[in-house]
Amino acid sequence: MTAAHWFLPEQPDVVGLLRAQLAITIEGLDAYVEWAGGSRSAAQRVTDAEARGDAAKRELLEELRAAFVLPLEPEDVFALSRSIDWILDLTCDLVAEAEVLDCRPDDGLAEMARILAGGARRLDGAVATLGDDGETTTARAEAAIQSERDLQAAYYRRMAALLEVEDRGKRIALRELYRRSSQIATVVVDVAERLMYAVIKQS
Repeated sequence: MTAAHWFLPEQPDVVGLLRAQLAITIEGLDAYVEWAGGSRSAAQRVTDAEARGDAAKRELLEELRAAFVLPLEPEDVFALSRSIDWILDLTCDLVAEAEVLDCRPDDGLAEMARILAGGARRLDGAVATLGDDGETTTARAEAAIQSERDLQAAYYRRMAALLEVEDRGKRIALRELYRRSSQIATVVVDVAERLMYAVIKQS
């Protein structure tokens, strides 16, 4: 090992760590899609993914504390990791509340679940090019934001359809689950916009 190489500061693979956290998030959202489609056993997989997502976030933060040099601003990495974690946390909370209320997901919730999973995949695509191709990162982040718009359109359409549900308890429970889905979509936008901001700072 040369003297020059010996003193090179360590630079963690921030993009790789963020994508590892996103991979767990996508896995959890895929389980959520299955749960929303009627598979009650998938609820446990959402919970398991949430715990592993927390571990991935901790690993990333430990790397941040130890690093001398980062390809991104530390506050951007922290904000991205935190919001990615929130996506899975809020999804886990939604499933847990539905199970407690004994409210089975309907077609509306299943539709929103699929949109959320698609949005997470678009975020992963944006992170994959972060630091290398700002235009592609921005375009993919904008596509993730479109997922939120798609979900909001589904949200309002499905909320209107709930007026036809005669069971008042079920109607109230589903309304709350729809609102939680909308909240998760807002966090997807937070991640996408932070990615776009990080690109601007690098330009």
